[in-house]
Amino acid sequence: MSQAVKTNEWIPSLGGSQKPLMVTIPHSGENIPPEAPWLNGLPETLLMFDVDRYVDQLYAPALAKLRLPWVTTKWHRYACDLNRLATDVDQDSVLGSSNSAGSFPRGLLWSMTTKGEKLMPSAIDRATYDKLLERCFHPFHQAVHFVAENVVPVAARQPVNHNGRTLYHLDLHSMPSLGTREHRDPGEARADLVISNQDGKSSSAEFFALVVEAGRAEGFRVSENWPYKGGRITETYGRPGEGWQTIQIELNRKLYMNEETKRPLPKVFEETQTRVGRVLEYIAARV
Repeated sequence: MSQAVKTNEWIPSLGGSQKPLMVTIPHSGENIPPEAPWLNGLPETLLMFDVDRYVDQLYAPALAKLRLPWVTTKWHRYACDLNRLATDVDQDSVLGSSNSAGSFPRGLLWSMTTKGEKLMPSAIDRATYDKLLERCFHPFHQAVHFVAENVVPVAARQPVNHNGRTLYHLDLHSMPSLGTREHRDPGEARADLVISNQDGKSSSAEFFALVVEAGRAEGFRVSENWPYKGGRITETYGRPGEGWQTIQIELNRKLYMNEETKRPLPKVFEETQTRVGRVLEYIAARV
């Protein structure tokens, strides 16, 4: 049975599938670390506005069925965004940062939401920043490497592109149904799925075409590399020339939740859970 590696939680026996396919879900965590007390007491609708709420639950049954290894986290993205670099901070978020104020409002630490609402009352000191990295950021990325090296044997034991073998990696997210003023597409209605690979940099054209085909085969409306092109995870790990291919998939939240209350729509949630499971099955059967 597939299990998830969670930050600060190392599980030595994972997956079991012979497929060179792994999954990361970096934004579904809801726990607030003690180093981020400014988030305590915020209303649920604000606190969950940019969280990929329930994405881990949507994909979990298919990941278990397919016995695929996956890495997720319990930590809230406003306190430590795992789809960023550790250096994606500015003077509004970390005292003494070399990056000017306003350069990373939604970087590693979110000082404002995608609705433009202020989150951090003031920048944190360097010691608190270091503690957040140790508690949240480093364990997640260590777990990604742990899975690649110990669960997916291609990455661990084969030289680069040995015999043409490759590690395939899906980074799974959700998105609001309409772009906000802080997005590239303000006010625009989104597709059901946005599938991205940094405009061709983080995966081969063949793997990208397979993932797009999987989404469309399930009847989803798919957009390619718009309005999302991928984040730091696709940018960092997606090195197709070295045998590691990473693709980001954004799922439209209107397909499974009430976007105002941030609560799941029971019947619709189950239907979407089944559909995204079939998308994973389609991909896993063909890599």
